[in-house]
Amino acid sequence: MAGNEGAGPRVDAQSRLDVTFRSGDADCAAWLYLPAGGGPHPTIVMGHGLGATREMRLAAYTERFQAAGYACLVFDYRYLGASGGEPRQLLDVDSQLEDWRAALAYVRGRDDVDRDRIALWGTSFAGGHVLEIAAGDHRVAAVISQCPFTSGIASALAISARSSIKVAPLALRDIAAARKGRDPVYVEVVGPPGSRALMTAADALPGVEALVEGIPEYENRLCARIGLRVLRYRPGRRVARIAAPVLFCICEKDSVAPARASRRYARRARRGEVRLYPVGHFDVYFGEAFERAVADQLEFLARHVGG
Repeated sequence: MAGNEGAGPRVDAQSRLDVTFRSGDADCAAWLYLPAGGGPHPTIVMGHGLGATREMRLAAYTERFQAAGYACLVFDYRYLGASGGEPRQLLDVDSQLEDWRAALAYVRGRDDVDRDRIALWGTSFAGGHVLEIAAGDHRVAAVISQCPFTSGIASALAISARSSIKVAPLALRDIAAARKGRDPVYVEVVGPPGSRALMTAADALPGVEALVEGIPEYENRLCARIGLRVLRYRPGRRVARIAAPVLFCICEKDSVAPARASRRYARRARRGEVRLYPVGHFDVYFGEAFERAVADQLEFLARHVGG
């Protein structure tokens, strides 16, 4: 899987701006892609999945969206990547949702953004975040949820019992350390089957390795507390409250965010649309699956947001 495969048209460096916005106790680093022509532009706010950063293949999508006339804001969550905040490598669901709200507030405050045509785009763990955010923000024009995390319980059941048994003690130790103000206890984000990591399906390690190709600063670890706290997160339960149209791009062979749970929740969306791809969780970022998904997403955006 080559890193530039399916990347589409290249973007002039002058049309991508390095920006920051404040969220809670730190600044979030972001890239703002602006299309040709004068604004205000329809805009897509975009975020990545579990422990992932903006460098991990999101440019392939933004280049297609930008060429179609959309501005895109792609950001790193606090405590991860180029964003600020301590402790490093903390994944806290409430903090990440706060980052999404801050990102929306930032683009709505820009004169070159059409405030009535803002879409949310999330993949994997962020595919759940965008459902949660849109359920509480009816100004959002449209939502794209790719290989979406919809149920912590469903995803936990997809992990081998051997790995779960290894991760649980680390999570408990990290929770205790946080309460006592001590340094975090970390767990690997991804590892081989049966290892002590959050994602251990057979396709997880090669899938993440493909996404981080050429990114030497990627850290394959998170504060271990997420290993238990993620069980309580079920953003799929909120889809019936979303007023905007929602496109669910579901991988039928998903080993991380099981397709069965995602399809069940998608049926509850008032304006939901489902596209199915006969691939695994990590395949949708590359090759033919990527081309199909991004084409479906552009068609959906054209109908509901305009470009």
